[in-house]
Amino acid sequence: MADEGFRNRLWQRFEGAVDPFQDTDREVLPASAWRFILYFARQATGPFALLLIVGGAAGAVDAALYWSVGWLIDLLDNSNPQTLFADHWPELAALLALLLVVRTVVMIASAVVEQQIVVPGFYSMVRWQAFRRVIEQPYDFYQNDFAGRIATKIMQGGEAVGDFIVNILQTMWSFLTFVVLAITILVSVDPMMGLVVALWFAGYASIVYLLLPEMRSAGRATADERSIFNGRLVDAFTNIMAVKLFDSGRREHAYVRDGLERFLRAVMRLTRAVTTVRASVAIINGAMMSAIAAICIYKFTQGGISTGAIAAALGLVFRLNQMSGWMMFNINGLIRNYATVQDATRTISVRPAIRDAPDAKVMPRAMGDIRFENVSFHYGKGGGIIENLNLHIRPGERVALVGPSGAGKTTIVNLALRLFDVEAGRILIDGQDVRSVTQGSLREQFGVVSQDAMLMHRSIRDNIGYGRAGASQAEVEDAARRSEAHEFIRGVSDPKGRRGYDAHVGERGVKLSGGQRQRVAIARMMLKDAPILILDEATSALDSEVEAAIQDNLYRLMEGKTVIAIAHRLSTIAALDRLIVLDKGRIVEEGTHDALIARGGLYAQLWKRQSGGFLANQLAAE
Repeated sequence: MADEGFRNRLWQRFEGAVDPFQDTDREVLPASAWRFILYFARQATGPFALLLIVGGAAGAVDAALYWSVGWLIDLLDNSNPQTLFADHWPELAALLALLLVVRTVVMIASAVVEQQIVVPGFYSMVRWQAFRRVIEQPYDFYQNDFAGRIATKIMQGGEAVGDFIVNILQTMWSFLTFVVLAITILVSVDPMMGLVVALWFAGYASIVYLLLPEMRSAGRATADERSIFNGRLVDAFTNIMAVKLFDSGRREHAYVRDGLERFLRAVMRLTRAVTTVRASVAIINGAMMSAIAAICIYKFTQGGISTGAIAAALGLVFRLNQMSGWMMFNINGLIRNYATVQDATRTISVRPAIRDAPDAKVMPRAMGDIRFENVSFHYGKGGGIIENLNLHIRPGERVALVGPSGAGKTTIVNLALRLFDVEAGRILIDGQDVRSVTQGSLREQFGVVSQDAMLMHRSIRDNIGYGRAGASQAEVEDAARRSEAHEFIRGVSDPKGRRGYDAHVGERGVKLSGGQRQRVAIARMMLKDAPILILDEATSALDSEVEAAIQDNLYRLMEGKTVIAIAHRLSTIAALDRLIVLDKGRIVEEGTHDALIARGGLYAQLWKRQSGGFLANQLAAE
C-alpha cells in the first residue's frame, strides 16, 4: 500500500505540471489558427521545452544506434575473439549503456512528458478556456448554431491544439534530428552519400511544400463537412420525437444522407491528396536507397568501405525510408489538426456581441422599477418587432403582456434580461441602464419560468437548486412543496436506480411529463426568490387542478415583487393590476381586464374568442 501511495504521488506530481484550469485575462481567444496554437503553447513553455529536448534526444539515440551497428561489425571483423572483451570492454560497455540505459531513459521520459504532463493538463486547459469564452456568448449566438456542434468544436479544438504541438516538438523534431545526424554520419563514410541524402531531403521538403496547400484545403473542407454532418446527427437525435411523429416518409434519412455524402466527397478529396503525396515519397525514397546501395557496392569493389560502414549506411537509409512514410502520416495529421483548429476558432474565438461595460457595476437587489424609454429592436433588420416603445412598470406592480403571436411580448422580456441589446432607446431598472451593470447581477434580479421548462440532465435536486447557489436540501424540498412537486418527485426513478431528488431528468427533462417539468421549474424560481418575476406561460403545461394549487403559492410569491406575465390563456392573467396589449411591437391598449373588455378593442376580441364567443357566433351563423 505504501508503494502504491508513492507511485500515485509520483504520477500526480507529473500530471499536475500543467494546471488544467489556469486562465488568462484575455476576453477573446485568437482567431488565427497559428496564433491560437501559440497562445496556448506559451502557457506551457516548460513542458513543451522538455518535449523538444526528449524529441531531439530520441532522434539522436536512433541515429547513434545505427552508427553503433556499423561500428560493432567493423570491430568484430578486425578483432581477436579471445581478447575482444579485454581490449574493448569500455566501448562495449558504452554500447550496452546506450542500449540499456540511455535509450530506455529517453523513451520513458518521452512517454512521461507527453502522456503524464502534456495530455491530461494541457488538452483540458485548452478546452476549459474555450468553454469559458463560449459560455459568455449571448443568447443569439446559441440560436444560430447546434449545441452539439459547439460542444464538439471545444472538444476537438483542445485535442487538435495538443496533438499539433506534440507532433511538431516530438515527432517532427525527432525526425529532423535523425536526418541531420544521418547526413553527418554518411558524409563521414563518403561525401557522395551525404549529398544523396541531402538531395533526398530537399525533394521530400519540396513534396511537402508543393502538395501541402491541397492537403490543407482538403483537410479544412473535411473538418467543415464533418462538423455539419455531426450537427445533423445531433439535430435528429435531439428532436427524436418530432422525427418519430412527422417523418413517415424518411425525410430525415435523406437529410442526414446528404450531409454524409458531402462529408464523403470531402474525405475522398483528402485521401486523393494523401495518396499523391505517398506515391511521390515512395518514388524519391526508392531513388535514394538505390543510389546509396550503388555507392556502397561500388566503394566495396574498390576497397574503399568496410562492411560495418555499409551496414550503418544501409541501416540509416532504410530507417529514413521507414520514417519518411511515417512522417507523411504525421504531416497529414498535422494538417488535419491545423484545419480542425481553424474550424474551431470560428466558433470559439468570437467576440461576444453583448459584453459588460468596462466600468459595469454590480446591481444590488432591485426595487423593481422598470422603464422602457423609446426602445426599438428589429433583430438587426430594417424594421418590425419593437418600435419606439415606452413603458413604465412600477415597483410591486403586476402586469401582463397580451397580444397575438408575433406582437413582441417575449422580445420585450428578453430585452429587459439583456439577452439582446436594444437598437435604440434604453431600458432602466431602478433608474440604472441595464447596459451599465454586469449581466450576472442584472439577471439575478429576475426569476423566470417559461412555457419551455429549462431543465438540465442532472438530478432534480440540482435542477431546483440551480435557483440559488448553496441551497440546502430542506430549502430545495420546501420550494418543491410550494410548487406542488414534492409528492411526484418522491416517486421518480431513473434507469440507474437513482430515486427521488437524486433521480436525473434526462436531456431537457425528457424523463418527466410536461407538467412535472413545469413544476420543477417553478420550484427553482421560488427558491431563487428574485424581486422581479417573469412568467411566460408559466402554468401552460399544468392541468387545472394542479394549476389551481400552484396559483395560490404563486400569488404569495408575487407579494411585494414586480411581475411581468405573458399568457395566451387570458383567464390566467385577468386578475393582474394592469394589462398591456401589444400589436406589431406597439402598445395599443392598456388597463384592467374589466376596462379593456368595456372598451371593445383588440383585447376584448381576444377574450371573446377564448371565452367561446367566437365559436358561438360561428355556430349561430350556421
